[in-house]
Amino acid sequence: MTQPLVSPKPTNRLDPARVDAAYASARAAYVARNPGSAAALHRARQVLPGGNTRSSLWSDPFPLCIESGAGCRIRDVDGHDYVDLLGEFTAGIFGHSSPVLAQALAEAHARGINLSSHTPYEVALAERLCARFPSMDRVRFANSGTEANLMAVTAARCVTGRDKVVVFTGGYHGGFMTFAGGGSPVNVPFDYACLPYNDIAAAEAEFQACGAQIACVLVEPMLGAGGCIPGDPAFLQALRDLTTRHGAFLIFDEVQTARMGVGGAQGRLGIIPDMTTVGKFFGGGLAFGAFGGRAGIMDHFDPSRPGALPHAGTFNNNSLTMAAGVAAIDTYLTAEALDALYTRGETLRAALAEIFVARGLPFRISGMGAIMNIHPDSGMGREVDQKLLALLHLTMQERGYYFAARGLMALSFPVGEAELAGFMAALEQGVGL
Repeated sequence: MTQPLVSPKPTNRLDPARVDAAYASARAAYVARNPGSAAALHRARQVLPGGNTRSSLWSDPFPLCIESGAGCRIRDVDGHDYVDLLGEFTAGIFGHSSPVLAQALAEAHARGINLSSHTPYEVALAERLCARFPSMDRVRFANSGTEANLMAVTAARCVTGRDKVVVFTGGYHGGFMTFAGGGSPVNVPFDYACLPYNDIAAAEAEFQACGAQIACVLVEPMLGAGGCIPGDPAFLQALRDLTTRHGAFLIFDEVQTARMGVGGAQGRLGIIPDMTTVGKFFGGGLAFGAFGGRAGIMDHFDPSRPGALPHAGTFNNNSLTMAAGVAAIDTYLTAEALDALYTRGETLRAALAEIFVARGLPFRISGMGAIMNIHPDSGMGREVDQKLLALLHLTMQERGYYFAARGLMALSFPVGEAELAGFMAALEQGVGL
């Protein structure tokens, strides 16, 4: 399994005053170049708190307002075009405006939506997911990865009769189970043990002390929002061994890492959890989540059984999402396509690490496959690092390349060699320091 690629710190020590000046110049240029996005935010503030309904999209001084996209390119309301290297935070793996998905949606819509009962679409999608993931005998659908993770953890607690949930610092399992900095004020109030990621000794100590109380371990095979830090295979195998030994469930959150191959990260690792959660692109561009696992766990949701666990949701099996998901799997999410995307990401990340070293740029990069995160690495403290990352973000946007303000990049299928060569050439120009 891929390990983080870390660029050595540049030998030349940065001048904080130069960083401040370069950042201030880039920020001012951004504001001057994007009056339409500023106006859009002003309008949005009248009806949305801070003009925002999705916290992860906020960036200073204001986020771009994107009006359209095609393939791997997007356009903002000021008429600027960008190569989209963010791919809707890993969900937009198909690029923009896929004719295949548009046709699938149109055909499903023509047959009727919200059909008030079971449909053939949901069975077709469930069969495909269970065939892909070694851990899934049965699966149930939800409307987001957040819902899928909540239901998987709740199932583990109900089935085991235990309360404690082991998670990891930096983990993100949706808006109600976020563990950057140890937790979030809006997290659901489960009994958490938040441990350091990739730390086998800490996991062993927790099970030694509380093994009989632990219902499950919820872990990302790669920390996504936590900086794209891959899980050490030995660490993930240790979690598999510990949960088996103590009668707890191992849950892999593969909402992001499902794109690492036709069987997700678990297929590449050969480590099979008891349950798996997925989401994002398996809905073909629509809101989607799913949780699945061993039959002995999932059959607790069988409504024909006495005492079954309830799980409702008007849109869990909506025909539009189910049809789009089937079309997405059959057309795009093949083993060959996912392996090629994985390799393209590995190659890009290695090339970026080399550029950082060769140009003496104060950044490093980590990730797995086609998901990666650029990190500032000045050695001069958090304040300087934050300005460096903002400087990089603003500078590359001005040159026509779009990724998250926190440094996240997620390649979509339409991103090709020409786009990646252009991005690397733009990065070779430096950031004005």
